[in-house]
Parts: sequence; structure tokens; C-alpha cells
Amino acid sequence: MGDRTLELSLTIPPEQAGQRLDQALATLLPDYSRSRLKTWIESGEARVDGLTRRPRDRVQGGESVAIAATLPEETRAAPQAIPLVLVHEDRHLFVLDKPAGLVVHPGAGNPDLTLQNALLALDPGLAALPRAGIVHRLDKDTSGLLVVARTLPAHTALVRMLGAREIHREYEAICRGVMTAGGTIDAPIDRHPTERVRMAVRSGGRESVTHYRVIRRFRAHTHVRVQLETGRTHQIRVHLAHAGYPIVGDRVYGGRLAFPRGCGEELRQALRDFPRQALHAARLGFPHPVTGRPLECRARLPDDMQGLLEVLARDEVAA
Repeated sequence: MGDRTLELSLTIPPEQAGQRLDQALATLLPDYSRSRLKTWIESGEARVDGLTRRPRDRVQGGESVAIAATLPEETRAAPQAIPLVLVHEDRHLFVLDKPAGLVVHPGAGNPDLTLQNALLALDPGLAALPRAGIVHRLDKDTSGLLVVARTLPAHTALVRMLGAREIHREYEAICRGVMTAGGTIDAPIDRHPTERVRMAVRSGGRESVTHYRVIRRFRAHTHVRVQLETGRTHQIRVHLAHAGYPIVGDRVYGGRLAFPRGCGEELRQALRDFPRQALHAARLGFPHPVTGRPLECRARLPDDMQGLLEVLARDEVAA
């Protein structure tokens, strides 16, 4: 196989006004590296309103960007038959319910047996799309809904919709601590200054907004519904930990294992054995990228989180 041509057209959303052109495109096209986007801008393969611009030029919002670029052939993930739960399927897209423990993309330490490998076995035509049509991600140990494009027009539209915040993503989480009410966390996120595998709330980071409301309070935990306004790496986990309510089972942001005062052995064992962060992508809502009709998908809470909620409820009664 040789090189292939990528053709994309998109519009800079108004909320990106004032950003550098390369920064704006990096947000809208997360599947391509900042250095590759910079090369396309400098070479004229990415044009703004028909004109060549510089990567550092500021955008005003509303500009039309046309990309006609040559992509070198990459080493592709191999198709692997891994069972997937499809919530919605049509000729333009899949919406699937990813189980906890399944890595989305191959990478260091995970060369295969990923969602991308599974998708290529499910639909070999996805090999023609960036990252097999995956337009957003979930952490390995987060379960729930992901949308996957099956055609280039759908991929282009979904990437634009993500950048324009037109895809509504709702999660459920079980947190340590008792929240008094719902609220909004508006705190910028960037790489941790010394631990590069972690993210952190940092002045000067990227705008990050998370809304949350209480579903149920327990003696020392809270079941919450979380809605993303932005989609930064680890955003929910970082924001809830920053607010003082780390997600149960989060080994990166949750601190050391802690038990509520006076809790019974059943709850101690459940918290000790919970294998992952208790976070689930429960709902996706967006206009269909080709037909425009409203599409809403839901995924039931997985058994491990449902089981933990039942133990928390029994602990509350026994206290």
C-alpha cells in the first residue's frame, strides 16, 4: 500500500476565537499530531478561507478550513475478533458499550487486543479511516459509550461536532465523600509538572468544565451524574479529585485506599476489591452526522458498579 490522500473541510467554532491556528486545529482534529498539523499549515495543504496562513496566526471563529494532505502509509493494527456490544449501528457509524479493561488504541504496553483491533475485525472498511474511525476515547478502565465513524463524511462531521461541543456526554461515577449538592467545576487542566502520565489542574492549562449532580448520597460516598462540557484527558477524574471527591478505585488520582469510619467487613472487602475507577459513560446524545436526526444512546450501569452501590446501600442501613 502507498500513501493516501486526506481531504477534510471544517469551520472554526466561535468559541475558539483568539487561539493560534495550529492550536485550534489540534483541538478539532485530535487524531493528528500538532507537528503534522503545523506541517500542513506551512505547506499550504491546510488553507483558511482559501489562503495559506501561518501556524501562529490567530483565528477569529467562523473561518472555513480545507485540508488536502498526503498521509504516509502507517503500520496498521491487525484485525482481531474481540466481542463488542453495539448499542446503535448504521452504515455511517457505530455506538458501542466498551467494557472496562479494554484499551482503545494500540500503544506501548498494549500492542494488540484493543478496541481498534476489534473494530477492524468487525468492519474491515474502517482501515481507510484515521484510527479505525474512533473520534473520542475512554480510559482503559472506564466503561461505557463510544461513537465510531464508518465513513469519511461521518468522521469529518463527528470531529467537527466534538470541537463545537455538539456531542453531549453523560457519565455516572461513585465518589468518596458526601456531596451536599451538585455544581460545576471550571478549572483548567494541563500535564502534571513532574509526573507526565498524570494530568492536573494548573493555571494556564486548557479550559475544562465539568457539571455534576447528585443521584444518591450514602454515609461516606456519593453516586453522581456528570456531564462534560469540554473533553480533556482524565477530565472527570482530575476535576472530582480536585473538588475533594475522588472516584472510588482510581489508583492515579484517588490517593490511598480509605474506609469510612465504622464500616462493615462487606464494604471494606468491596472497596478493597473494586478493580478500577468507578466511572461509566452512560449516555451519548448528538445529531446524526449525515442525516441530522437526533440520536440518543444509553448504556446500563455495569455489574461491578451496580454491585458496589448495593453494598453501599446495605452499609447505610446497617450503620
